[in-house]
Amino acid sequence: MSIKTKNLTHIYMQGSPFEQTAIEDINLEIHDGEFVGLIGHTGSGKSTLIQHFNGLLSPTSGTVFVDGVDIFDKLADIKEIRQRVGMVFQYPEHQLFEETVFEDIAFGPKNLGLQEAEVRSRVREALEIVGLPYDEIKDKSPFELSGGQRRRVAIAGVLAMRPQTLILDEPTAGLDPKGKNEILSQIKTLHEKYNTTIILVSHSMEDIAKLADRIIVMDHGSIALSGTPREVFTQARLLEDIGLDVPQITKLMLRLKERKLPVTNKIFTVDQAVAELKKVLGGNSHD
Repeated sequence: MSIKTKNLTHIYMQGSPFEQTAIEDINLEIHDGEFVGLIGHTGSGKSTLIQHFNGLLSPTSGTVFVDGVDIFDKLADIKEIRQRVGMVFQYPEHQLFEETVFEDIAFGPKNLGLQEAEVRSRVREALEIVGLPYDEIKDKSPFELSGGQRRRVAIAGVLAMRPQTLILDEPTAGLDPKGKNEILSQIKTLHEKYNTTIILVSHSMEDIAKLADRIIVMDHGSIALSGTPREVFTQARLLEDIGLDVPQITKLMLRLKERKLPVTNKIFTVDQAVAELKKVLGGNSHD
């Protein structure tokens, strides 16, 4: 499904002494099946922007179209829109509240009025998508699980609604490296296997470079840059002026290039760097 914004502006506390423009005149389109990375410094407007995509925030002016439907039109079915555009906030495990994993994930589907068999099917499917064993985990308390597992259960609760687009705001915040890798792996699988449109908000340039098809860079409430990882991360000076950085592996390759090693500076992931170094060194390097 596509999401399109038209002249989208949001002003907090408009008309008061504390008035603040969070986003201004945003025009963008996210296409069906895309994996979009959204980056920007704190206060750049990222979270405000994504909360308009399923109507959690209403614009001061402008609007949002989901598959061509103006979601802020008075005739739009906002409940149906929110089923199709799922949102996972930072630390979603803090919203777990039921006694068992099953009941927590089943909460949304039950509220849709689905039959018990369909609810059970959706819970099983959602747990499988996030890589957790249904029979082993369904009757456990969410609070018995590790941090990474709780995060995946929380994401499964959103997936059980079967959204066509999934928006994730810093989904690996606070996790250890193992938990972080597990979550990112499941997000990648969700995109590749189910063709789910993904919008990933992250401060990790490495994660964005590795996963996203397109990167949108926010700065002071506006879109400063949009393009492929290569197009964006070759703009190192502009990113630095905005207060962002390029991936660490890109910095390393730039340093090697400065030392006269004939490598390209258009490297943004470790896998790309390994392939490039093997090529430059004549295939004699070892893993």
